[in-house]
Amino acid sequence: MIGTMTLDFSTMAPYWTWFVEGAITTVWLTAVTVIAGTVIGFLATIMKRSRIKPINWIANIYTSVIRGTPILLQLYIVAFGLPSLGIKIPDIMGIPRSSMYLSCIIALSLNSGAYICEIFRAGLNAVDAGQAEAARSLGLNSKQTMRLIILPQAVKTVLPSLVNEFIMMIKETSLVSTLGLGDVMYTQKIIQGSTYRIFEPYIIIAIIYLALTTVLTFISGKIERKMNTDA
Repeated sequence: MIGTMTLDFSTMAPYWTWFVEGAITTVWLTAVTVIAGTVIGFLATIMKRSRIKPINWIANIYTSVIRGTPILLQLYIVAFGLPSLGIKIPDIMGIPRSSMYLSCIIALSLNSGAYICEIFRAGLNAVDAGQAEAARSLGLNSKQTMRLIILPQAVKTVLPSLVNEFIMMIKETSLVSTLGLGDVMYTQKIIQGSTYRIFEPYIIIAIIYLALTTVLTFISGKIERKMNTDA
């Protein structure tokens, strides 16, 4: 009992499958977002390194705008702002509400891509410039140098940071519950409406998030130790 409130977790037993389904939705939504964000971030990194000024400017504006505005605002702009301008995101194969999921994936991926772009940029800059010069002296062109020499070393550097981005995005995806999507955070609203219990769902959801982030933190630590050993 806390104050005048009595905790009764037995009332949550009938809803355990809802928590599981919500957690699964959170994980797959995060995975898709980070994968798409990695692709976007890598492309933005290439654009930032381009010698063509307009391409460079587009990448810089993209990362500045995304990193300088709240992710919740970005979700609202994609989910509600674009349709109001006539840019409608269709349902996938006629599946109800899939357009809203797709809108959230787009917004979250763009957000993740901006941060991953900076991760890649830092990773590439961390590679000694002498390595590129040595590769060119061996007859490799710029593309071969990037693919065979620079990228493999940069990937080893940024991999732990990408895992950390995954951890951050697991928590950021909780914002999709404000749009009525069935992630683990939205589960609380449904269960609260059915049981009128407030605190118990929050505690269970907190444990789920803690378990997910703890596992990923452990993986991140293993990767960093592996990278340091190989180095």
